[in-house]
Amino acid sequence: MTQETNPPTSADDLPLPPKGVSGGESDNEVEFGPSTGVAQPEQPLSKNALKRLAKEARRAEQKLVWRARDKEKKKQKKAEKRKLRDEAAAAREDAAEDGPPPAKRARIEQPKRIPFNARVVIDLGFDDKMTLKEVNSMCSQLNHTHSANKKTTRPIAHLLVTGLNGRTKERLDSMNDKAYLRWKGVDWWEEGYERLWEGIPRSDASELVDSSIPAPGDTVQTEEDHEAPTESLNPPEKGPQSKEHTAAKDSVIYLTADSDNEIAELREGETYIIGGIVDRNRYKNLCQNKAAGQGIRTGRLPIGTYLANMPTRKVLTVNQVFEILVKWTEERDWEKALLHVMPKRKFKDPNANNPQGKGVGDELNNDEGDSEEDGIGELETEGVDT
Repeated sequence: MTQETNPPTSADDLPLPPKGVSGGESDNEVEFGPSTGVAQPEQPLSKNALKRLAKEARRAEQKLVWRARDKEKKKQKKAEKRKLRDEAAAAREDAAEDGPPPAKRARIEQPKRIPFNARVVIDLGFDDKMTLKEVNSMCSQLNHTHSANKKTTRPIAHLLVTGLNGRTKERLDSMNDKAYLRWKGVDWWEEGYERLWEGIPRSDASELVDSSIPAPGDTVQTEEDHEAPTESLNPPEKGPQSKEHTAAKDSVIYLTADSDNEIAELREGETYIIGGIVDRNRYKNLCQNKAAGQGIRTGRLPIGTYLANMPTRKVLTVNQVFEILVKWTEERDWEKALLHVMPKRKFKDPNANNPQGKGVGDELNNDEGDSEEDGIGELETEGVDT
């Protein structure tokens, strides 16, 4: 007769789990029911869990493949570098056996810049006679003038801009944070060019001229025997109030097309003034009358002599006049200088396609710049009679 056992009535009466088995999961994946204490089999994994495990296994295998491939690539690169080093070393050995290495290519030397010891003054004392559009054009011409002097092999030694006031100064100040004040080789005066000789006794004026510039009548040094430019060619004081510029009044020439005196050559030691005005030819004899009133010599470029058949009027921009002067210092030939700078459109007959017979003066009274031929860009008017 078997003795019946009573089931446990509390958790304290339950038997201890086997060794290695805790209250939850165990190493043998055996679970005990919360109330019965009887071991239960683990629930099967879901499809997503199985997929995730399979993906991780594939990735682990792929990492091994990637590592092996990267290792092989590194070996190949090292072998290629070693091969290149060996080939270069072999080439150097062969070159050493054949003789010394070939001489290095000679460095291309830039042509020396030899300043032409003269002064060019741009007179901006006509601000009140120009429209705002013409003032903007004048500022563009100044920019091209400075650029031309930088690019030439025979730059003008002294470039001075006088009478900088009014709207012209306001326009220049507004461009690139007053970049014009940083132009090398250019001085700016708010005063007029009369300051060059005012207060200087006429007999003593030549002594105050820069010693590197020969006085009018002295022998001009040629390029062959010209020594390297000295520091005195560039005024040491920069800015609008430089005091380096002085000139004898009888060495100053105002360039104007209304002059009766045709210039045969430029002379070192002289000062040439260009009228800085864009006026569509409204003001007749403006520069001529100004120079005559101040007792200054005047002169005109020999355009009529060398380009006598040019059918259009001989009105040029400030930068075109300056470029002609600079080109002459290079070539010492007026015809080459004029043909190099003069716009091609000025050699076209304005009446060729004009059956109504419109006059040349009327045709060109509103003569506008050609940006492609003149290299002036935004300029739309021409304003210096030469």
